[in-house]
Amino acid sequence: MSRNTLLLVDDDTSLIELLAMRLEANNYDVLTAHRGTQALQLLQHNAIDLVITDLRMAHMDGFELFENIKKNHVGLPVIMMTAHGSIPDAVDAMQQGFVSFLSKPIQSKALLEAIDNTLKNSKKRDSTVNKQHFHGLIYQSNAMHQVVQHIQALAPSQANILIQGASGTGKEVTANAIHKASNYSSGPFVAINCGAVPAHLLESELFGHKKGAFTGAMQDKVGLVQSAYGGTLFLDEIGDMPMDLQVKLLRVLQERSVRPVGGHCEQQIDIRFVSASHKNLQQAVADKEFREDLYYRLNVVSIHLPSLHERPEDIPLLANRFVSRISEGQKIISPQAMTCLLNYQWPGNVRQLQNIIEHAVAFSSSKLITADTIQGAIPDLGQVSFQGLNDAKKQFEYDYIKKVLSLCQGNVAEAAKLAQRNRSDFYKLIKKHQISC
Repeated sequence: MSRNTLLLVDDDTSLIELLAMRLEANNYDVLTAHRGTQALQLLQHNAIDLVITDLRMAHMDGFELFENIKKNHVGLPVIMMTAHGSIPDAVDAMQQGFVSFLSKPIQSKALLEAIDNTLKNSKKRDSTVNKQHFHGLIYQSNAMHQVVQHIQALAPSQANILIQGASGTGKEVTANAIHKASNYSSGPFVAINCGAVPAHLLESELFGHKKGAFTGAMQDKVGLVQSAYGGTLFLDEIGDMPMDLQVKLLRVLQERSVRPVGGHCEQQIDIRFVSASHKNLQQAVADKEFREDLYYRLNVVSIHLPSLHERPEDIPLLANRFVSRISEGQKIISPQAMTCLLNYQWPGNVRQLQNIIEHAVAFSSSKLITADTIQGAIPDLGQVSFQGLNDAKKQFEYDYIKKVLSLCQGNVAEAAKLAQRNRSDFYKLIKKHQISC
């Protein structure tokens, strides 16, 4: 089990050396700083679990140090100690957010109790505050909260569910959550990626086959549909299923029975079908690439998963969870590294985030995963910055005007009409953004 790291900050050198010896003797790792600025440097390059700082110090006092910690190291607990142990100081410190207040001379028992209580409360808070779990789904965003509410409403029914969303958004995790929340939870959860299995093998994988049904069928094989009996069958990337096999799947859905390849007897099934696709299946139906009748059978109800870019509040929760799991609790992400993660657009969604965290854990030589490590995992990450509201509005306005002009083939009068603006105002916007017609 790893030891907690404490940071002692006091301009009294002899005092912090004495306290450091006491704390190291009680199985804590201790770093010391004689000035607030030195403490901030140590915080940037080390994984600190708790800061203990003096109130009265030259250049930067304890309150100033704490304000910086609150801004740049969110959630890091701070204990204040001071020789001026007055009630007003204590009240003021607690109101500012200090977790505890110790008067000098520091008593070892009181110090150790304060540290122990603070670390216990910090771990308890980390496991509960702003974290929600639903059968493997980790979230705090409103977008995912709505998804979970949808799942909770749908899961007890027998209705087939279609999950749609971009690649990497967590469709299989969501399907598993549906399974665990359903009346089929005591049965197996069986998943297959329809796009990853060669077309000539997919039928046998799904429905099974009898010995001798085709060349190489040396024995009977139980299909995944039969294996999922009493549980859930998850058909991932259903949009990649060949058309001839779509007909056979439709029959299974209609008849609630399956016949193995080369078999003559129907086998009754009792399973929940959940399917998923990153493709727009409605468009695939329109393009005659997916059967309309199968689409409506599978899409009795649908769930749309938001991209990670649409749920940025969940990035810290997911990142910390991945780091904890991959490093077995041995590493943490620095605030600066987390800022990098929050500033990135995540075209590969949650799967990409997990891959980046795996890379960062592997290449981080210390307990603290730094911004440099994260930036090394994604070459262009350092150049990505989060726009302010005004810049975002300007960008939207620019993109909108360009799109409207394109739709109207550069005709300003038509574009102004389409944008529901008078022509002179629209000309001003074109000039403002230096757009050529």
